[in-house]
Amino acid sequence: MTRIRRGYIARRRRTKIRLFASSFRGAHSRLTRTITQQKIKALVSAHRDRDSKKRNFRRLWIIRINAIIRERVVERALSYSYSRLIHDLYKRQLLLNRKILAQIAISNRNCLYMISNELYKMSYINRKKSIVKNPVE
Repeated sequence: MTRIRRGYIARRRRTKIRLFASSFRGAHSRLTRTITQQKIKALVSAHRDRDSKKRNFRRLWIIRINAIIRERVVERALSYSYSRLIHDLYKRQLLLNRKILAQIAISNRNCLYMISNELYKMSYINRKKSIVKNPVE
């Protein structure tokens, strides 16, 4: 069997990994074994945290919408919250997702107040009608 010369192949592989880990600290950017371990760990974390980022943003949007909606509770003297708003949006089949609602809440509060007031009025009227139709005995 003939001898295969492959000296530069291994070096090329290591330099590629070193470039990936060049911003890491200490031995994690200098020693080949720890570099490979840290590369695996970094890629696993990146893959996992892409999903958690989506969850965190959804939580942030919900918190923002709820905070803006509850500001106007004092004026109405009745409770109106995020969950009631989302319920009314689904009932009216309005296609506004949480991201868009949060952007509206930040950029133009009055617009969100207007939307929530209209939804509240419509749902309040419907509740009154259902009470009149089906009185509790």
